[in-house]
Amino acid sequence: MLKFLVDESTGIKIFNALKEKSYDVKYVSFIIPQASDEEVLNFAEKENRILITDDKDFGELIFRLMKPTSGVILMRLKIDLAEYRIKYLLNLLENFGEKLKDNFVVLTEDQARIRKINH
Repeated sequence: MLKFLVDESTGIKIFNALKEKSYDVKYVSFIIPQASDEEVLNFAEKENRILITDDKDFGELIFRLMKPTSGVILMRLKIDLAEYRIKYLLNLLENFGEKLKDNFVVLTEDQARIRKINH
């Protein structure tokens, strides 16, 4: 079963929507508020959780600095409203499920670009 960690910048509405759908999800603000990106990534990896974020800095941590991760979903929506985030994220989870594990996913309105993390 997939487990998720929702970044502070991504919002509590995403956390609540996933919780409502019975996903195993934690919210950064509740467990490690104001943590650095590296601390967030470390926590997600330690708990084998896919990080859901809209912070592009995680790409640098993973690909340039080679930090380990269980996966990241980077949300890059043109219309960045909670209801759109929820809609596209739930669609991604329903259609790709376990394929998201250990990958870096960039989610837009048009597509989900899935890139394997090879460390």
